[in-house]
Amino acid sequence: MKLFNTFFMGGYECADHINRSGVRVNLLKETQHDLRVESDYEALTAIGIKTVREGICWSAVEIEAGKYDFSEVHTRMKAAEKYGVQQIWDLIHFGYPDHIYPTHPHFCDRFINLCEAFATFYKEHSAQELYVVPINEISFLSWHSGDVRGTVPFAVNSGWDMKYHLCKAAILGIKTLKKIDPNCVIILVEPLVKIYGNQYDDANHIFNINEHQFQAMDIISGRMCPELGGSEDYGDILGFNYYWNCQWQEHGKPLDWPDPMNYRTPLSEMLQGAYLRYGKPIFLSETGHIGSGRVDWIEEIVNECLKARENGVDLHAICIYPVTDRPDWDNLNDYSNCGIWDLDQGGNRIAHGAFINAIINSHHKFKSKKTIMDYVFNLFL
Repeated sequence: MKLFNTFFMGGYECADHINRSGVRVNLLKETQHDLRVESDYEALTAIGIKTVREGICWSAVEIEAGKYDFSEVHTRMKAAEKYGVQQIWDLIHFGYPDHIYPTHPHFCDRFINLCEAFATFYKEHSAQELYVVPINEISFLSWHSGDVRGTVPFAVNSGWDMKYHLCKAAILGIKTLKKIDPNCVIILVEPLVKIYGNQYDDANHIFNINEHQFQAMDIISGRMCPELGGSEDYGDILGFNYYWNCQWQEHGKPLDWPDPMNYRTPLSEMLQGAYLRYGKPIFLSETGHIGSGRVDWIEEIVNECLKARENGVDLHAICIYPVTDRPDWDNLNDYSNCGIWDLDQGGNRIAHGAFINAIINSHHKFKSKKTIMDYVFNLFL
């Protein structure tokens, strides 16, 4: 079953949280995607990508408690119709309106109201099936806000508390979305990581800390914390985000990449483990690299995804993240050179030709593979 328009998709930066300096960021505006969406989509479709990840930026659309302005979101919806682009919408991509946060007593009610308002608006203004990520990367967000004071409420030693309340909100939000639009497709997105111990570490401890990456999906699917009302029906598709620093030593730094010693666990094995755990369609929901490493990285990722599919993983897509370069959350003048298009000081897009060629060539690999598999399948019809 085809879930997405194209096997490759592109993700646009849409983080809108309050950073470590107490300043609200909005990367949708910083990268000018809100102003350049038509030309962005035109350029993306020209290289064969017609599915995108977007975010509504909750802090921007809820102009006051319970009052919403989706006009900018509607502009992107209309651009998608014009260029035949399928959109996946994040409702929380790390940001909330002022003065609320996951453990705030009004947080869940505010999120329920947002889900109801957005699903109703979408149903009235789009012919596309609604694909929605209620809360992006709960595991990362709970750590960032609850353990390392990266965003509100700037806490430490509170990661589990944040995760519990974000999962509670996600479950209530999913119920609301399904009530408004029973056919909407719910996507859960979490990081995919591997943590290594040394000869002095207890094996059970290393196993348990690796299990933490699955807690949010387990809670939402009802496998943990059943009092929150999770269900296996609350995740139609599962997305896993993977970058070079997603494998690290428990007491040290990320493992080197490239990996000449072959110490890292192959991505294909990690994807297979996630797929076997849940048995649902999956995709690589974010991946990318910086500088000249972008080309080698995507070629390695493609080979690993091909291997995972050959091993029976129901893998449907690879999302290149981000499409346009992104600034550092805590220093908006510092860009990473990590996009398919980099940015100059005026926000103009500068194509990374070698990266684009690598994506196009990789796309052909999956098209060829699909053609062969379709032919074999048709022999048995």
